[in-house]
Amino acid sequence: DRCTDATAVRARAAGADVVLVNHLPRHVGDVRNIGFRHLCGRLGAVAERTWLLSTDADTLVPPTWVLDHLRYAATGADAVAGAVDLDDPHELPPDALARYTALVTRRVAGRTHGHAYAANLGVRGSAFQHVGGFPPVAYGEEHALLIRLRRAGLHVVSPTDVRARTSARRVGRADGGLADLLGSLA
Repeated sequence: DRCTDATAVRARAAGADVVLVNHLPRHVGDVRNIGFRHLCGRLGAVAERTWLLSTDADTLVPPTWVLDHLRYAATGADAVAGAVDLDDPHELPPDALARYTALVTRRVAGRTHGHAYAANLGVRGSAFQHVGGFPPVAYGEEHALLIRLRRAGLHVVSPTDVRARTSARRVGRADGGLADLLGSLA
């Protein structure tokens, strides 16, 4: 999505099928839909058995990330809303960091968290296709997708042990994204 670095070249060199989105889509969820739908189209019937993963360019996933997601898929989850840690939380003023920490670390039913990030999201291909993908919302596409999945009676989990590390920047490209949240807290 409008990358100006060597991401596409490196991804192709590693064997990835790259879809460049150089036009300005209406919503960031549209970009994710383009990628997921392209993949589902390439996979055909196999797409229903595929686990689709979403992350961001400013996010670092651990080496076990795919397996972490698949562990929950194997137990019947249709989607995994993983947690994120900030790469440099001390860039935030202490009171803003405390508000962010309180917001994202509230526990729900013991081992789950109460937030969602497109930077650490996985969904079963059949579930994604069943609900029509990411809804066309201005921001919060991950939340909107999870709402669609839950309303369809699909099993969504938010485990605290599926983690990624993402940027603590307060100025980002996605309106209403994490950078906007961190900026509003600061």
